Amino acid sequence: MAPAPVTTASVRLPWPSLLVLAGATFVLVTGEMLPTAVLPRMSADLGVTTARTGLLVSAWALTVVVASVPLVRLTRRWGRRDVVAGALVVFAASALLTAAGEDYAVVLAARLVGAAACGLLWSTVNAHTAQLVPGEGLGRAIAVVLGGATLGTVLGVPLASLAAGAGGWRGAFAGLAVLALAAAVLVRTVVLPGRPEVPATDGAGGRPSLTPVLAVAGLVGLVLVGHFAAYTFVTRLLAGPADVLPGGITTLLLVFGLASAVGLVVVGRLGDARTAVALPVAAAAIALVLATVPLAGTHPVAGVLLVLAWGLTFGALPPLTQTRIMRAAGEALRGAAGTVIPVVLNLGVAVGAAAGSAVVDRAGVAALPLPAAGVVALAAGGLALTAGGATARLVRRGRPRTEACTA
Repeated sequence: MAPAPVTTASVRLPWPSLLVLAGATFVLVTGEMLPTAVLPRMSADLGVTTARTGLLVSAWALTVVVASVPLVRLTRRWGRRDVVAGALVVFAASALLTAAGEDYAVVLAARLVGAAACGLLWSTVNAHTAQLVPGEGLGRAIAVVLGGATLGTVLGVPLASLAAGAGGWRGAFAGLAVLALAAAVLVRTVVLPGRPEVPATDGAGGRPSLTPVLAVAGLVGLVLVGHFAAYTFVTRLLAGPADVLPGGITTLLLVFGLASAVGLVVVGRLGDARTAVALPVAAAAIALVLATVPLAGTHPVAGVLLVLAWGLTFGALPPLTQTRIMRAAGEALRGAAGTVIPVVLNLGVAVGAAAGSAVVDRAGVAALPLPAAGVVALAAGGLALTAGGATARLVRRGRPRTEACTA
């Protein structure tokens, strides 16, 4: 009698480990975006313009891109749990140095150290999650861990702004350091070390290849370029509906964050076998939403519905991407694949924002949605073309590993 198939819902997840890793991603995203929450206070105290303080965010993204690969290579012989805990300690030290910095140069240097630690953390957390849950539960596990990052966007930054109002921007960074140290202790004491890595093949007995990983990553990078080209100017694109809504643009941004969280939860309930199809569908939906931005006009209901759809579809993108990339990589290339993810994300942010700025400078903000939608639609088509090959590889592998590490 053949054994019953293992479904995503039946896989036992290592919940304590995943929740602690989710807490770590919450700290990471809160730390990354913290300067935006304290921008006026920080600029005034350091005696620099808000534009120069804003560079702390863009310089962060560039450092993640440059530092992730060499740091992963440098630490590849260490246990991933130890790397995550150690990088969180460095992240905490960076936050403390930022809080204590008396001039802009010191603060910038401290932030760059934190950005390097952030790149290493994202690369290692991605790989360790796949090591903890290598089978059918991978999509759910990634959704849980990324839930912390989503909460960091929706709640972490507003809470940091409140903390800054009570204790100043330096107090907010000091609080971030405490959170990072607490996360480091929990990672070292609660998170499981993961299964020993086993050499893997490409399914036909040959050497594994990064080509499928890089193809998916490049196409998702295009999606991010289109998304962030438009989202960078969301306050201007949706100024019409925002002006007639209670709370204005803050309300729309909150709707976007909550919808993103819902998208994340929905993806967590999908089986891994559906990831290859769901990813291009999500990308195509983002393209459709971007193309309809000009239709929102000044109508508040249209603006809310548009932002709901935008947040829902974009919230699904990160977990779908990470699940697809990790499954394409297999165990042998999991470390390399984990490094690709933060590099692509931060490149997408940087290139998308720059491209959006170029379009706005030349043709105005009204000209932005359609080119952004076209870029995303092109990427969605490419992802659809790669979906068939991904499904075939999944069937060929026969899903041999369906047990998750349990506490």
